[in-house]
Amino acid sequence: MKTKAVSLLRELTEAHSVPGHEDEVRAIFVDELGDSGDLYTDRMGSVFCDLAGEGPRVLIAGHMDEVGFLVQNITHEGFIQFVALGGWWEHNLLGQRVEILTRTGEKILGVVASRPPHFLPEAQRRQVQTIEQLYIDVGAESRLQVIDEFGISLGDPIAPCSLFTALSREDHFMAKAFDNRVGMAAVIQAGQILSATDHPNHLVLCGTVQEEVGLRGAKAAAVFAKPDVAIILEGPPADDGPGFNRADCQGRLGGGVQIRLYDPTAITNPRLARLAIDTARAEGIPHQVTVRRSGGTDAGSFHQANSGIPSIVLGVPARYIHSHNAIIDINDHLHLIALVTALVGKFDTHTVDSLTTYL
Repeated sequence: MKTKAVSLLRELTEAHSVPGHEDEVRAIFVDELGDSGDLYTDRMGSVFCDLAGEGPRVLIAGHMDEVGFLVQNITHEGFIQFVALGGWWEHNLLGQRVEILTRTGEKILGVVASRPPHFLPEAQRRQVQTIEQLYIDVGAESRLQVIDEFGISLGDPIAPCSLFTALSREDHFMAKAFDNRVGMAAVIQAGQILSATDHPNHLVLCGTVQEEVGLRGAKAAAVFAKPDVAIILEGPPADDGPGFNRADCQGRLGGGVQIRLYDPTAITNPRLARLAIDTARAEGIPHQVTVRRSGGTDAGSFHQANSGIPSIVLGVPARYIHSHNAIIDINDHLHLIALVTALVGKFDTHTVDSLTTYL
């Protein structure tokens, strides 16, 4: 399973899949799960694999998009100005490579740049450059060359350019887009396992769109799939590096699958949270529980949809998400898959009904 996880994560993280342009990850989902169930999409582009079955409808979902950019303007000199898709900290951008996906499918390499510090006043050199002050250099000499020769247009999607790499420490890997390609890989791998086993429910696998720009795809996906319970798989930020109190750490690499109880977008159904924790303990699955002061996931949309969908977020902590180079421990990913498959086995009609029986 580890070998498959590594190869799948390599393929997923190196895909170009920013909000509203999730085609490459969608294609991987379809290729991996085409033999497991019936495939559908909704009208926003979220993709579903219906494994069928009897009982409550259980959704396992991860978002397919990564933080990125769109071409906003092309200057007369051939430099590209851009807008952000998702949350970027400008500290992470200068000098980094990006790929612009043209309408013909060609990927044009460029670098994020700004006015060199040698030409800035001292006070300005100490400030973080804003997105509006940055530009992408693709080596062009004019706007005409960018458009006619390189094929770049306004609105073209831009993704970080970074390769999946094994680190010197065993089982540690670095790549872009672990938020949320770890979630997508787990949806796929858990789905492949569950498609070959019995489960007391009607299982639907899902890759949502546009999570990074406001949990948008999940709103439509919830209406389309009509789940009775939802498991959202994520790549949340780790808090185990310098500047954190290790005693208070809730997202440590190697600490196991992360079970989220709260963030500002969703309070996890307490009964569902207890079931997840009890299942992890009973199965001997390493896990860590978190209450987040900030951030949000597709659970923020799913749990409010229809008449209310009990939803829980399970994740693989990743250092330095929303950058070109994040780091995970692959064992946390394997523990995520183990917990998802075990939890799905608990979701019979009685258990799912008990999550929302209040009278």
